Amino acid sequence: MPFIINRKKTRQIKVGEVKIGGMAPISVQSMTNTFTQDIASTVSQIRRLEEAGCEIIRVAVPDAEAAKAIKAIKEKISIPIIADIHFDFRLAIASARAGADGLRINPGNIGSVKKVKAVVECAKDLNIPIRIGVNSGSLEKDILKKYNGASAEAMVESAVRHIELLKSLDFHQIKVSIKASDVHRTVEAYRLLSSKTDLPLHVGVTEAGTLFPGIVKSSLGIGMLLAEGIGDTIRVSLTRDPAEEVRTGFEILKALNIRRRGPEIISCPTCGRCKIPLFDIVEQVDKALLTSTLDIKIAIMGCIVNGPGEAKEADIGIAGGDGKGILFKKGRVIKKVPEEKLVEVLLEEVRKG
Repeated sequence: MPFIINRKKTRQIKVGEVKIGGMAPISVQSMTNTFTQDIASTVSQIRRLEEAGCEIIRVAVPDAEAAKAIKAIKEKISIPIIADIHFDFRLAIASARAGADGLRINPGNIGSVKKVKAVVECAKDLNIPIRIGVNSGSLEKDILKKYNGASAEAMVESAVRHIELLKSLDFHQIKVSIKASDVHRTVEAYRLLSSKTDLPLHVGVTEAGTLFPGIVKSSLGIGMLLAEGIGDTIRVSLTRDPAEEVRTGFEILKALNIRRRGPEIISCPTCGRCKIPLFDIVEQVDKALLTSTLDIKIAIMGCIVNGPGEAKEADIGIAGGDGKGILFKKGRVIKKVPEEKLVEVLLEEVRKG
């Protein structure tokens, strides 16, 4: 029996043309690692992320030049752009006026209520949303003292404080993130926050690390929350090419059967029966279909004996032998193929649909 996720219905906002919350599809975001002021490099990276499936992109805005660059960047990309602001409320206003489709701020480090109000009024005038971004490393001193550190409860109190501030200013186009660098605290914080608000939530584990630790932490943290119905948009945080973040995000959604983008490849871990270079074959197929949007399950198995049987749920697959292999569909053998032609024949069949 398939696992069914009972997703929490939240309020809906829009970032550009992308709907967030209210049962809209869970979107996958990323953030550039270029200098935003370098317009050409930033646009080039965003276009590559668009090809990978990125649906919302965030850029750092450390100074006025970066804020100004948003106008030129936006003209050359197809997805909504969010300006990431810390400390200087004037940069948030400049970014919004330059055409940002949304702002990410931590009201706790923006400064006085007067400064926050100036940002809110600008966002309200331009009809763009604000993400309240609370991280465990940037909580207010009084909250840290109250909870004796950056606990999940402390993070949630900070988030609720900022939410109430923005609502008191009659601003309601809000989404919230509440991240820590460890899985348990992140999950606990999101669960608690979700019980206190119906605002859309941006889910992720911050500073998750390099490729393998980052993927594991993000898959566990984001995956557990999504499986519980918590989360409206996600970002996998990796010290890596941001295209890997996008791919990992979609793989998490795919694994939970929430959204499907691109082929699903299943392959055996190999054993002593495997007589083909399976690792190389899988890598070739994976690379060839990296940007494909086909919804298809592909099996790549190491031996003819078990291949079709173990992978009978796959739409199409190959299994190796000794110098030759087979092509099969839904567990039924279609034809025998020379080993050196396995990848070519598989890809040809996949592209036929």
